Amino acid sequence: MKHTILALTLVIASTATALAQSTLRIRGSDTLGAKLVPALAEAFKKQAGKVSFDIAAEGSSTAFTNLAAGTAEIGMSSRKIKADERTLCRSKSITVNEIEIAWDMITVVAHKNNPVSDLTKKQVMQIFAGDIKDWSEIGGAPGPISVYTRNTSSGTYKDFMGMAMKGREYGSNSQKMAGNEQIVAEVSSNTNGIGYVGYAYAGSKGIKVVSIDGSAPNPAAVKKYVLARPTFLYTSGEPTGTIKEFIDFCRSPAGDAIIAKAGFVSLSQMK
Repeated sequence: MKHTILALTLVIASTATALAQSTLRIRGSDTLGAKLVPALAEAFKKQAGKVSFDIAAEGSSTAFTNLAAGTAEIGMSSRKIKADERTLCRSKSITVNEIEIAWDMITVVAHKNNPVSDLTKKQVMQIFAGDIKDWSEIGGAPGPISVYTRNTSSGTYKDFMGMAMKGREYGSNSQKMAGNEQIVAEVSSNTNGIGYVGYAYAGSKGIKVVSIDGSAPNPAAVKKYVLARPTFLYTSGEPTGTIKEFIDFCRSPAGDAIIAKAGFVSLSQMK
């Protein structure tokens, strides 16, 4: 009887492990996790069969806290891992493995009826740092500028500070949003609004792209755009099994097509 119970226990444990491994938990970036990674996951499921995904897009920083906690198999980040995040993972005996997945272009957007269509890089910095507070200061119709940014857990929030603001802090008048869709919603409903989104959201209704020094985001000339950046997936060590199969799919020709359709630039396009 004891042998029967032990055998049954082992069978249950083995089944539970198999079920756990058939679900990939992916945590991190809203830029990647709102549209692109779910689209890749759906296509992979059709090819791979019995695999499911649990995706939560709450900002790039959550990729690393979840990897460290063992609550994610894959982390999504629109920026490179920071030294303190790598240290956190190392303290949990996790060696972080970085995989470049696609390129994105941070896109400055304003209300569709705003007469301002181009800004200098200096003006972008001054607007988001709070130095320029009224549209009339930069040739627009008089009105207080409403600045919308991502929140502090976002990789885009930090990338924009470094790439567009020379590391300066956002102005006290800026309003932090949870994701790209929230910024689009605010800017499209506010004629005085300005914000930034991933390129995948540049064509959303009610907004328009604001070029920087005459340069607009263009998938055919990514590296010439001032706010272009790579995006990443992270794993604990070298990926194996279903994790590796999914990442390989993301970087395959089939994955490339999904990446382009979602508004990103695939690695093959970058060559």
